Amino acid sequence: MNAFTDTASGAGEAATRRQVVSWGLWDWGSAAFNAVILTFVFSVYLTDAVGDDLPGGISASTWLGWSLGIAGLVIAVTAPVSGQRYDAAGRRKWSLGILTAVTVAAMAAMYFVRDDYHYLWLGLVLLGVASVMAELAQVPYNSMLRQVSTPDDIGRVSGFGWAMGYFGGIVLLLLCYTGFIAGDGDTRGFLQVPTEDGTNIRLVALFAAVWFAVFAVPVLLAVPEKPVARGDVARRAGFVESYRVLWRDLTELWRADRRTIWYLGASALFRDGLAGVFTFGAVLAVTVYGIGAGDVLIFGVAANVVSAVGALVAGRVDDRVGPKAVIVGSLVAMIATGIVLLVVSGPTMFWIFGLVLCLFVGPAQSSARTFLARLTPPGREGQMFGLYATTGRAVSFLAPTLFGFFAWWFGTDRAGIVGLLIVLGAGLVALLAVRAPETSATV
Repeated sequence: MNAFTDTASGAGEAATRRQVVSWGLWDWGSAAFNAVILTFVFSVYLTDAVGDDLPGGISASTWLGWSLGIAGLVIAVTAPVSGQRYDAAGRRKWSLGILTAVTVAAMAAMYFVRDDYHYLWLGLVLLGVASVMAELAQVPYNSMLRQVSTPDDIGRVSGFGWAMGYFGGIVLLLLCYTGFIAGDGDTRGFLQVPTEDGTNIRLVALFAAVWFAVFAVPVLLAVPEKPVARGDVARRAGFVESYRVLWRDLTELWRADRRTIWYLGASALFRDGLAGVFTFGAVLAVTVYGIGAGDVLIFGVAANVVSAVGALVAGRVDDRVGPKAVIVGSLVAMIATGIVLLVVSGPTMFWIFGLVLCLFVGPAQSSARTFLARLTPPGREGQMFGLYATTGRAVSFLAPTLFGFFAWWFGTDRAGIVGLLIVLGAGLVALLAVRAPETSATV
């Protein structure tokens, strides 16, 4: 099995099975924030319980949207230069540890957010801080992909990481639901946790924090730090000067290989469409296809399982035919399935075609990461994945906005699917113009 040839970058030096599994366990653990805190449990607690009697004309949901919007702006501004500095200083693992620790601390502090609107602001601040830290932590984490893989297996390793994230979210959601949430009355779950003052949900946040902390440790112990590859001004630059270095590097990259810049734009489009599929899937399931509100979580578990399997299988395909073919095939399949969903009705049809749609989400997400990893000049992985995060944030309004527009224009949530298909289609067209990365050891 060939290794990446640039040893200064640390690429391909840590490809043992133990190190790959340790790297994937961070994805497994980070599902504690993405699935439990941000998507299904704590954010819902803030809007439906803590802020349900918030005085004034602005709803708790609106404040939540603004809070996450501000967090997204912070990420967009800081991610590229942060990644650049991780590369220059050779401190990817150190940075991953610090950012993960702050995320875990913010999650644990959510225990103090009581079911009282006076605590809404504390909850929003903690959720915003955790969102920023978790997203920034993805930059050094994704940058380590080439340290735990070779050009021959980078697709499989990336797919393994995505699958671990999906499965971790499934296991943790089921544990939280059965242990702390299921049932009615003053106590919930098989642990019989009291619901007074939101105690059961606050304990879920604490449990999720411990979960993330435990599964984040292996990567910090097993994967070596990246050696310093660039001894230029980037290592000594202050925060403001880092933006000048960033502009210099982008200018050089544009001259040397413009497809990286084009790919960042194309991937931002189709990644926003992928995010929209999960964001609005539950809404469509209930309002359009008649799935019961209680069954949505079951569908969510099934969707994550299918996406994880898709990511694992597609990882092997990625290594054989390259990431572009996987992404293009996945997007075409998703668009075709989305068109079918526009005309079918009923829970059975949604279960069938909704899961088919999810089958291709994981492969597209996983190969999107390997595409950039193969394009990135050795030693600049942090900077490029910082830009990856920034460009994704820059267009993250497209899918929600178009979904809302078409749902409003046609007077039905079903029409919102058209908005998602437009974003996926735009990303597909943009990607077709980007030349596929080489898959040899010279990447």
